[in-house]
Amino acid sequence: MTPIDVVKTRIQVDPSFKGRGMISVGKDLVAKNGPGVLMTGFGPTAVGYLLQGGAKFAGYEYWKAKLVDLAGGYEAAIPHRTAIYLAGSSIAEFFADILLTPCEATRIRLVSQKGYANGFVGAFARMAREGGLREFYAGFVPILAKQIPYAVGQFTVNEWAHEAVNKSMSPETRKNLSAPTNGAITLGCGVVAGAAAAVISQPGDTLLSQINKGEGGPGSATSKLIRLAKEAGPAGLFVELGPRILMTAGLVSGQFILYKAIKDALGASEGVVIHKATTEE
Repeated sequence: MTPIDVVKTRIQVDPSFKGRGMISVGKDLVAKNGPGVLMTGFGPTAVGYLLQGGAKFAGYEYWKAKLVDLAGGYEAAIPHRTAIYLAGSSIAEFFADILLTPCEATRIRLVSQKGYANGFVGAFARMAREGGLREFYAGFVPILAKQIPYAVGQFTVNEWAHEAVNKSMSPETRKNLSAPTNGAITLGCGVVAGAAAAVISQPGDTLLSQINKGEGGPGSATSKLIRLAKEAGPAGLFVELGPRILMTAGLVSGQFILYKAIKDALGASEGVVIHKATTEE
């Protein structure tokens, strides 16, 4: 996914690439900088999203269970399940982004400023030395604007997709599903959820790239977001949405498959599945 993200970020932050396609920009970057340019930022991407992903998935399970209890129990939570999905994913993502933000700031700096540092460790150390926590978390509000809608789309749409699949089958059929069929369902629901997450979070992704490049002028993060959003306009906020949908659909479906495989390997319980009671007779 890193090469796609590199090209997408450069299109978002480099005016000279405005209006050009992913393939054209990718070829240009490779011709000028060599193939290695497409892996710029791999270190912070891997570390950041490993930390954030673990915290997000575990946090979502935790907060969903807590919100079910607050709703008055399993049966009482069923009519409010969408609100629980929305709230649980938002809270989980907020705390996960505390871990992600420094790595994401480092990644964007590496991608957008050629020669900034030699890899993740060097860039992280330079940012810590020159700006400290203020530098790392300058994009915290923008990253929340990107990642919370992303998590909402990822988890809520995945829950809806699974509920729709469950409703299309009889209880007997569901009990006898083979492992490959279950895997295919997880994959399909993940693809749909990933596409939704990409669309919902695209404006935040575009603004985050610009803010971490140092754009937006003076003022608070919120004022910068408003200013940049006005300058970009609706079309500018959704630059290169197509490639991001492809990237995110693959990423999210892969995450759900991996998460399920890890839980199965550890013998962990399925977790709270609120919609199940609506489909069982």
